[in-house]
Amino acid sequence: MSDLVVARTRAELAAARAALPSPVAVVMTMGALHAGHAHLIREARSRGESVLVTVFLNPLQFGAGEDLARYPRTLDADLALAAAEGAAVVFAPGPDVVYPDGDPGVRVSAGALGDVLEGASRPGHFDGVLTVVAKLMHLTRADVCLFGQKDAQQLLLVRRMVRDLDLGVDVVAVPTVREADGLAMSSRNRYLSPFDREVALALHRSLSAGEAAAAEGPSAVRRAARDVLRAEPAARVDYLALVDPLTLADVPEHFRGEALLAVAARVGSTRLIDNVPLVIGRAGG
Repeated sequence: MSDLVVARTRAELAAARAALPSPVAVVMTMGALHAGHAHLIREARSRGESVLVTVFLNPLQFGAGEDLARYPRTLDADLALAAAEGAAVVFAPGPDVVYPDGDPGVRVSAGALGDVLEGASRPGHFDGVLTVVAKLMHLTRADVCLFGQKDAQQLLLVRRMVRDLDLGVDVVAVPTVREADGLAMSSRNRYLSPFDREVALALHRSLSAGEAAAAEGPSAVRRAARDVLRAEPAARVDYLALVDPLTLADVPEHFRGEALLAVAARVGSTRLIDNVPLVIGRAGG
């Protein structure tokens, strides 16, 4: 890790950023890095001359009763992973650095797209996400930012914010990284007991079943995915939605074309999300 620069203040970040060859590709994380983050960093290396990783547990995107207090904090391991994957700089600030005046009075609003799916379950969540992403884009002077497809609604909103506010950052989507059994990689997976871990596989199975029914139309996709989830009652479903990937509106029965099948469920005490892009009217998605 000797070549990795760790910046904790704005001044340290500015100095480290000034020394980086451009373009600079940024990977934003909340820490507790895993193999999915490693893949993002490797992809970033192919998109930029330098890679900068942010590790910041953003309090703005956690609502009352959510898991901010217990969210895993593994900075030493995070730095080791970032260094091993070739990151040049890690920006690991505290909340007082990112929000020097305390809770910000001005935030980025996610608008109507932030009120559905995840936003309906977690009011204000995406306002907190977009506010910190905008700040980190400015602080890192990012040329390129990479985000995982697993957080599809977040990815859509970040792209919309960059376009609507003319931020001038190239936003790159990276396909979801999965465990060998199909479970989408997530920092929250470490909360799962062995029993919960088996239950959680129902999310991916439901998405796969829906994708396999794509040639038959929206009703068949929804039915196939729902049947899998009903067979696993220990997965308490928040939503299962088949939506337009750009508007997040439910697709009608006559719909043909690109769609997003998304699911959120609570397994034990852990809330998990997953999704798969598919093409309605074509076999296998």
